[in-house]
Amino acid sequence: MADASLRLDKFLWFIRLTRRRAVAHEIAEQGHMRIDGRVVDRAHAAVRVGNVLSFPLNGRVRVIRIEALPDRRGPPYEAQSCYTDLSPDHLRADDVDEARRPT
Repeated sequence: MADASLRLDKFLWFIRLTRRRAVAHEIAEQGHMRIDGRVVDRAHAAVRVGNVLSFPLNGRVRVIRIEALPDRRGPPYEAQSCYTDLSPDHLRADDVDEARRPT
């Protein structure tokens, strides 16, 4: 199953980036989503392990790399293991403490 793929909207819903699949569908069809740098404006676009997705969500740009394709919408810890967050504003807790420390 080396060529395994999943619909974009279903993937976003399975990994719990949206609460409803309809919202994931809308995000995918707005034309702001990119898969490996390619603009995508359809919810049925196929995603595979290794793809990098970038898109605006909740007022910030999210960049994630797909590590595994989920079989279902499972619990949050299972969903988080399916991707790595590469977002530019995704800071470690140590970095946040350093940024807030007064000079």
